[in-house]
Amino acid sequence: MEKKIFFIDFDGTLMRDDKTISDKNREALRNAVDQGHYIALATGRAVSSGRRIAKELGLTRPGCYLVAYNGGTIYDFSADCILSNKRLPIEYAEYLLREATEAGIHIQTYSDTQVLAAERNKELDFYVKKTGMPCRITGNLNSMLYEEPPKMLLIDLEHKERLEAFQQAHAEWEKGKCSSFFSCKEYLEYCPLGANKGYGVEFLCDFLGVPIENAVAIGDEENDISMIRNAGVGVAMKNAVQSVKDAADYVTEHDNNEDGVAEVIEKFSPDNEIISHVTL
Repeated sequence: MEKKIFFIDFDGTLMRDDKTISDKNREALRNAVDQGHYIALATGRAVSSGRRIAKELGLTRPGCYLVAYNGGTIYDFSADCILSNKRLPIEYAEYLLREATEAGIHIQTYSDTQVLAAERNKELDFYVKKTGMPCRITGNLNSMLYEEPPKMLLIDLEHKERLEAFQQAHAEWEKGKCSSFFSCKEYLEYCPLGANKGYGVEFLCDFLGVPIENAVAIGDEENDISMIRNAGVGVAMKNAVQSVKDAADYVTEHDNNEDGVAEVIEKFSPDNEIISHVTL
């Protein structure tokens, strides 16, 4: 049997809009691992958040991995060890902190287990409620940048155009230093150079000895495009933004509220012929 590796995004893909995971999706994930395939949960979230969700799903056993911080950290659940770790240089983090603060945009970063922010506001409350991560209010975020952070996250809940303007204004500075992309309309992420979910696909396929054509990547937002392009089969959820659908080989018939992940695992398991570049 040819082993497959399924790279699966969290929000808007595996999770329903209410942040729960259906029984059918849970069963499909467990069955895939039982059959000898690999599961890699791929998210912009922290390792601690991914670990909590994997434990709830029963996916902390051999064959289960995590691509966290949009590819910045790759983690082996069963061995409880980090396989790859990229970090944003402190000088770049300090620059982004200064520029976002001057622009009046909420910015935060992370320790191993907490969200770090200078003050409590509606953007931070939104993020904490969505992810379940604890937060630490520092008063001065600069004081927490004594080590290289995994990423910096800018949040605006009402005006994506402000984030787009910030990204455009700093596009020249960004070149050769880091990479930026939207993980949803409210989040603009700045990650270490080379850290993206597509890197996670390449790294784990090489690490596990799985041909990249046997990788199936499933997502819905812009930060999923790199893994959808790099995988042998790239899948966009029915509810995905158009740019993700344009990059994909297949678009699901069911959305994230209708067990779309289970549809993909069932369709692209070895018992079924993989269809590449399906006409949308």
